[in-house]
Amino acid sequence: MTYKFDIIKHRKTYLLIALAVMAVCVVSLVWQGLNLGIDFKSGTRLDISLAPNAKIEKAREALEDMGYNNPNIRIGGTKNEIVIFRVDKSLSRQDIQKIKAKFQETFNLTPKVQEQRVDPIIGRELASNAIKATVIASLCIVVYVAFRFEWRFGVAAVIALVYDSLFTIGMFSLLRLEVDVVFIAAVLTIIGYSINDTIVIFDRIRENMETMKPKKWEDLAKVVNVSINQTLTRSINTVLTVAFAAFALWLLGGESIANFSLALLFGLISGAYSSIFVASPLWIGWKWKAMQKKNGEPVAAE
Repeated sequence: MTYKFDIIKHRKTYLLIALAVMAVCVVSLVWQGLNLGIDFKSGTRLDISLAPNAKIEKAREALEDMGYNNPNIRIGGTKNEIVIFRVDKSLSRQDIQKIKAKFQETFNLTPKVQEQRVDPIIGRELASNAIKATVIASLCIVVYVAFRFEWRFGVAAVIALVYDSLFTIGMFSLLRLEVDVVFIAAVLTIIGYSINDTIVIFDRIRENMETMKPKKWEDLAKVVNVSINQTLTRSINTVLTVAFAAFALWLLGGESIANFSLALLFGLISGAYSSIFVASPLWIGWKWKAMQKKNGEPVAAE
């Protein structure tokens, strides 16, 4: 069997790139953290319905006149008719009525105000449950892949998932994008998508291992390279198809799902990279050491 791209030859470079990206994400998370939405901390969010194509500048000026310095607002809705105002404190009924009256005066209409409140305890529970869900999903993946293939495949797949999750979370930290429960759903979706792509490559590696029966490093490298090249077109086409849909949602889907779509885009990019350039190169290193040990040869990193 022949192949066009020699992935394993430059595997150390690809892994170093992944480590460098993870380091940048970790530094960003430690240095500036995440821009948590009110789902994860106390606060109030007001969705103020106005006329279509509402001017965000007028809304900002109105809130600044009321003493809200540099207000956290954005425009949403299918017709850009909703002003979304978030403040990191609990607003009283009187405060909300004053804001409603101010917007009525500014926009010359009676706005409809929808209020959302989150207590810090609820936010901590949401964050804790999200972490538990990710850990449980990762453990189930390791167990399933270890049963279906071998444990090295499972560990390599989970490390690739950690890279995907950390990349997506790190990008939201770097860009200071708001993190809410919808973002958590996006991360879990990314995990499901990425493991699917990785399993396709691993399944082909297993089939080629049985057919080619490698004995030397060159043979094992050929098995992995052939397997990746055989699935490369499928992986790229799948990523592009889903990426086009996610980009369309981000562009046209409205403010409510913009961050969800953007998180999917980040996850698709990292998932394609990790499936090809992280999971398989990690596996072959461990597999080669196991083969050397089985044959009684000195174990050395290739």
